[in-house]
Amino acid sequence: MCVTLAGCRGHAPAASPMKTYPMRATVVSTNPADGTAMLNHERIPGFMEAMTMRYRMRDPNVLSELHPGDRITADLEAGEDAAGPVNMKVDHVVVVAQARPDYLPKVQYHVPVPGDAVPDFPLLNQSGKTIKLSQFRGKVVVLTFVYTRCPLADFCPKMSRNFADIDKALAGDAGLYGKTHLLSVSFDPAYDTPTVLRSYGGAYTGRYSNETFAHWDFAAPSIADVSKVEQFFDLGVTPGDNKTLNHSLATVVVGKDGKVLAFYPTNEWTVNQLVAQVKAAAA
Repeated sequence: MCVTLAGCRGHAPAASPMKTYPMRATVVSTNPADGTAMLNHERIPGFMEAMTMRYRMRDPNVLSELHPGDRITADLEAGEDAAGPVNMKVDHVVVVAQARPDYLPKVQYHVPVPGDAVPDFPLLNQSGKTIKLSQFRGKVVVLTFVYTRCPLADFCPKMSRNFADIDKALAGDAGLYGKTHLLSVSFDPAYDTPTVLRSYGGAYTGRYSNETFAHWDFAAPSIADVSKVEQFFDLGVTPGDNKTLNHSLATVVVGKDGKVLAFYPTNEWTVNQLVAQVKAAAA
């Protein structure tokens, strides 16, 4: 089986434009000499199944921070030709769990699982009001994480478009609508102020300045709390170029009791899937 970086093929047609895919993986080994790491990664939606193979790091310096057994989130950049993926490189690596206690970080990322009680983080919403998940107790809450300046169509914009479709689907049943709530949480509180979130949210609901936000809140934790929120929801966020943020994804369905029902760490989930899950939980 071929696991080399260049692939096991000769001359091939020109590759397609580079695409970016979120990935989650465990580090098997590193090789600073050639700037690569052997990664055992989960299924990468829309790209490849779970497997163990060697990848080149876009920034080889990151290898000094990786150790066997570390769990990471990252972006996989790749082109594709007739024979398969080409020019693959891993970028925006975030270590979300380290393997050895002798270099254990001060903070640990947590992967939400069904039954986890969600902490009652205070959030400042688009109306300048502080809200908490506890105030929606008795309702099924679907929350996701975005930041308003996100330039990647398959990341925050896709999550917000999907939530807009969920909102419309639930609105078709008044009883169900009253038993559910949507929450988009920004991890960029310094920029995503209530005014910015109100404009962003109104654009996605399509009601703009007429939006009441009765069923869908857009909110952000304080700058002091944002790291705690990221750690609980296994959300890797690092500074990017031109004031952008490199980040992983997280969408969560929270039951009436404030506990996790489902956690989706990719953009692969569908609107129909979540609507069905919400309907079952609300019933």
